[in-house]
Amino acid sequence: MAFEFMDRISKFIPTIKGPSRPLSLREKLYWTAGILGIYFLLYNINAYGVSTAPTSAELQLVSIIFAAKIGSIITVGIGPIVLASILLQVISGSGLMKVDMKDMQQKARFQAMQKMLAMIIAFVEAFFYAATGFVPLASASFAGIVVVQLAVGAIIVLYMDEMMSKYGITSGINLFIASGVSYAIVAGTATILLPEAAAAIGAGGAAAISNAVLVFAPLFFAIIIFMVSIYAYETKVELPLSFEQLRGIGGRLPIPFLYVSVLPVILASALELSLTVWFRFLNGITGAFANLAKFIAYYQPVGTAGGGTTLQLAGGITYLISPNFPLPYAAPLGIGGYIPYFNYLVSSTSQLFLPWGGVLLVPEWIHVLLYVGVLASLSVIFGKLWTTMAGQSPKDLAEQIGSMGWQIPGFRRDPRIIEQLLNRYIPTIIILGSLFVGLLAALATLTGAVGTGMGILLTVGIIYMLYQQLEQERLFESYPLLDKIMK
Repeated sequence: MAFEFMDRISKFIPTIKGPSRPLSLREKLYWTAGILGIYFLLYNINAYGVSTAPTSAELQLVSIIFAAKIGSIITVGIGPIVLASILLQVISGSGLMKVDMKDMQQKARFQAMQKMLAMIIAFVEAFFYAATGFVPLASASFAGIVVVQLAVGAIIVLYMDEMMSKYGITSGINLFIASGVSYAIVAGTATILLPEAAAAIGAGGAAAISNAVLVFAPLFFAIIIFMVSIYAYETKVELPLSFEQLRGIGGRLPIPFLYVSVLPVILASALELSLTVWFRFLNGITGAFANLAKFIAYYQPVGTAGGGTTLQLAGGITYLISPNFPLPYAAPLGIGGYIPYFNYLVSSTSQLFLPWGGVLLVPEWIHVLLYVGVLASLSVIFGKLWTTMAGQSPKDLAEQIGSMGWQIPGFRRDPRIIEQLLNRYIPTIIILGSLFVGLLAALATLTGAVGTGMGILLTVGIIYMLYQQLEQERLFESYPLLDKIMK
């Protein structure tokens, strides 16, 4: 399927033109700062017709993963971009659509299709956000204008991401997520942890100091996750290389343990959390399909700080594979500490409505195991898909090494030989690395780390990649000839 029809459609889809000349690192930093400024401006502008948004751990996690702020212009965030990427990866991976990313024409068609699909999803998601009460409306009469605002905000984010990829220092998705998480960590520490610690000390008693220290446990977990993530990023396998045309010159090919970085867990988390939003339309279904709707996702109304109500996922298959828990059990601080929190996970149950009738009580510890297992499995699946789509498979890497004149000492300069050697390492590393980030993100989220464990893991990975890219940019500016060789 060559999808030539995109040639006729793509000319109606606006595209940001790339720079006419290579930009210096300073210019890229200026562009990056400007785009981030626009992002935070939209982040702090509430959509007209939206009432005070509810606050919960579910919404906080959705906001961080989608680089959004519920109730703002960018409520939908990067969700359409990520979902469009997931759908096209699945279609391509299943063989229904063949795309040669080395062919510039096919690559342009693929990118145009992804952009068009993201725009369609932006309007669909905006409708679901407004229609299902995920974004509380000041009045039902504002529904139409809110949908338009949220969809347009998502499309603006789409083009900001494209502008960042052409003029900035990294992808917009990465930088928006990292900025949102950093903001959440600072705001969470200043507005939640510090007041809680002050209240614990003010209460007095022999345990005042220890109680104040325990309040900062989410921050301690965040630091632990930060350190473990850095260690994982520094772990790598290095293969020796030699340059055929210049004897005596060699190097090493690093194959990092996190070969797929954090992208698989972004896609997996986005998919899981998107289901909790998309399935809200099942709420209120009656008749023959009522039990089936509750089996998929069961929602119940809860009160908000503004005196209204919102729907909260409380049961069903979607609940069991999500990191959501009913309030106030969604986070250790919400229930009064880690001991009550873990007691709840061990002793409580959720409802699973069976399609043929009846209710099955599922222990919350099974919910935890299912969430961790599904997230880890999805991370591995998306890790393998991403490797193929991004041209980072052993075959692609072997061709790149051969085309640059490098070879592995002791082996003939034949891409097939290099591919066989890389196949000993890369497939295993992809599985282990994807499994690691999935497990670490899930376990960190369950501990209630400030900024969410998922957000911290993503931010560490994004900052690490940004650091490497900045180093590479400075190296290429110092040695222009090296830039030409690498291209």
